[in-house]
Amino acid sequence: MTGSAEAAVRAALDRVRDPEILRPITELGMVRDVRVDAEGRATVSILLTIAGCPAARRIEADTLEAAQSAPGVSSAEVVVGVMSPAERKAFVERVRGDRGARPQQFGPDSLTRVIAVTSGKGGVGKSSLTAGLAVALAQQGLSVGLVDADVFGFSIPGILGLSREGRTEQPTRLDDMILPPVAHGVKTVSIGMFLGDADPRTTAVSWRGPMLHRTIEQFLRDVWFGDLDVLLLDLPPGTGDIAISVGQLLPQAEVLVVTTPQEAAADVAVRSALVARQTGQRVIGVVENMAGLVQPDGSVVDVFGSGGGRLVAQRLSDDEHGEVPLLGSVPLSPAFREGGDRGEPAVLATPEDPAAAEVIRIARAIVGQGRSLAGRSLGIAPR
Repeated sequence: MTGSAEAAVRAALDRVRDPEILRPITELGMVRDVRVDAEGRATVSILLTIAGCPAARRIEADTLEAAQSAPGVSSAEVVVGVMSPAERKAFVERVRGDRGARPQQFGPDSLTRVIAVTSGKGGVGKSSLTAGLAVALAQQGLSVGLVDADVFGFSIPGILGLSREGRTEQPTRLDDMILPPVAHGVKTVSIGMFLGDADPRTTAVSWRGPMLHRTIEQFLRDVWFGDLDVLLLDLPPGTGDIAISVGQLLPQAEVLVVTTPQEAAADVAVRSALVARQTGQRVIGVVENMAGLVQPDGSVVDVFGSGGGRLVAQRLSDDEHGEVPLLGSVPLSPAFREGGDRGEPAVLATPEDPAAAEVIRIARAIVGQGRSLAGRSLGIAPR
């Protein structure tokens, strides 16, 4: 009886996933032992990667719930330990598989779709839009990662609820591997997570080109995202060092241009796309943000003018690069802004909101485009 009950508990533990790696704890070697006595009392011993693991409480709670749900179990207890250096090394090898020695996860041969979100100027809502798209893509069942590459104006942790009351959730470090925290199904990394105990609301990052390049390179090399369908990068506005570094490190990336309807914003948005093209990246579309404010009577006030998004798309379309579509126009929305302020993206909290609904539609349009595999190695050869 105890043997079958122990097997049932192990089967139930297959449903418990590490919240940072999103794989079963049984597959990762985190279950040390399972015992069920004759009275149905189960004792499950699990191993955390490090002492003080930020996901410890959730893993313990999920393990207890799973064990209690197993047939033949009357009660359950979870005993928590910490991996030895040898066990932690084996854990890292399981996570990385045979790709551990690769210097860059998202090189030219990667099948992950990489989309850099850019804008010509600040204040166009690019970060809120990027975070909303990431969550909307994850809601469609895709595995999504997000790099907050806006080193000077990092805001993604706050928008996704990873930064509250001056404290930002930090990644887990395992030797030379960094596991990013997960928010709303999106694996996320930001420079704001590496400021120690400093309050991100009152801390400024002031770095020059070489340091910025190394930071982005480390995010892409040492932060282990695992198998992703889509990796989004929230770039800083303009055409500076980080945009150039991303072009050098990810020449196969696609670019999504964000603008407001204002003609002045459209002019500089075009420039950011042209810089991306100079590094070989492909512009997949334009999104017009802050497109209008809907009034109670149904009328729309064009606070920032109109037509900027279509103007950018037209200027970027030519015989050499083909047509660049205007993927959508996101209206001004207090609910959309409030969701970001609370760390609860509106695409989840209020999906019926006009702005949230448009972001969800744009995410579906991006998925519908598919990915270009031109010039990629697919790892197969004719026989």
